[in-house]
Amino acid sequence: MTQNNRRSARIGRTMSWLALAAIATGAVAQTVPDQQVPETNLNIPTNLQIFGKLDPNVRKPTAIVNDTVITGTDVDQRLALTVFNNGGRGPAAEQVDEFKLQILRQLIDETLEIQEAKTAEITVTAAELDQSEAGLAKRFNMTVPQLRVALRKAGSSERSLRRAIEGELAWSRYLRRKIEPFVNVGDEEVSAIQKRIEASRGTEEYNLREIYLSANDANRAEVFAKAKQIIGEIQKAQQPFELFARNYSEASTRGVGGDLGWIRLVTLPQPLADAAQQMQVGQVAGPIETPGGFSILYLTDKRTIGAADPRDARLSLKQLTVGFPAGTTQAQAQVRAATFAKTVQSIQGCGTVEKVAATIGAEVVDNDSVRIRDLPPQLQEILLKLQVGQATPPFGSPTEGVRALVLCGRDDAQQSAVPGAAQIQGQLEQQRVNLRAQSKLRDLRRDAVIEYR
Repeated sequence: MTQNNRRSARIGRTMSWLALAAIATGAVAQTVPDQQVPETNLNIPTNLQIFGKLDPNVRKPTAIVNDTVITGTDVDQRLALTVFNNGGRGPAAEQVDEFKLQILRQLIDETLEIQEAKTAEITVTAAELDQSEAGLAKRFNMTVPQLRVALRKAGSSERSLRRAIEGELAWSRYLRRKIEPFVNVGDEEVSAIQKRIEASRGTEEYNLREIYLSANDANRAEVFAKAKQIIGEIQKAQQPFELFARNYSEASTRGVGGDLGWIRLVTLPQPLADAAQQMQVGQVAGPIETPGGFSILYLTDKRTIGAADPRDARLSLKQLTVGFPAGTTQAQAQVRAATFAKTVQSIQGCGTVEKVAATIGAEVVDNDSVRIRDLPPQLQEILLKLQVGQATPPFGSPTEGVRALVLCGRDDAQQSAVPGAAQIQGQLEQQRVNLRAQSKLRDLRRDAVIEYR
């Protein structure tokens, strides 16, 4: 395999938490109060402050990083952008100040990354930012102007979004130019891993997320206590683990919510492998001591290597939905749900769905390729037991109405093959790039001149 082929096969650094896919979670999330601003073409921050009569645009800085100013408004808008990215799920009121401190640290790192990229003559053009912003709007089924209005309503701004995009693109390009060319994985190493994977058929692999906190001999006890505090906040706050990873983790996976992807225990440091092996899906574990610090793990899923997983089956579904009028009480919702449930029971195969739906004014939506694994855990267990033509029990809420899914077909999953050499090599290269990137960022922090105000 040539070096170019290896590079093209590498699993690239996920561009950022700006992928902005809705995070599925069974928890009831709290939201930050909506701080709307007038829908104008002026990019006015929600917490505008005037600090002088001669220049109303002067804002008090929170930090100055090598002559680059980071303001309190920057912090507030980035926090609002993070909440927007999480579908409106934000920190509890008592956690806002702590999250702002984490956002400030993130902005400092981002500033250092952009500055270092510029010293390497790496810049991100306005056209590239426009293209990324347009792609982001498309993922939300919005136009760019609509996305900007939505950001302003959420308390953020186009400027904050484009700055985040610039930071991700600049640092990613810096890594590709300055670090990736010096990372190599030998064919013998790849072959050895393939053999170990083949020998591990029938064992499990894990989809993990991680929060990593660096520590040394001087601050180890303090960092351990901080990790314990974070775990307590995760368990108490009922917010997605990703939000905490983006605000607390010091690993390069911070930008993707701490996502480590699907990994096998043989690829993990032994302390993490031992912990993951004892975890159940949805469980948080830690603090786990590792070389250089502590880790907090969250297990989102697991599967058996080389075996067909029933949850990878793809389903053909029809969804029936009946909405509730505004102001519907819980009691009224239960009555309507009971009527809906009785009607759904009369469905005799998918061919009768539209006719039955018409009798109760229900909307019908088809989806012919849904993985069981991608549905909420409660629905996964139900659909695994359904036969074609059967419907789930009703589900929903007084605000969103009541729904039911009818199973119209199932394509069972096939046995998974051992990953190819290119995939393994890409994963190993990416891990080593991430380690060097962390080391580089630590150097930048150590050498930076940072003035707090």
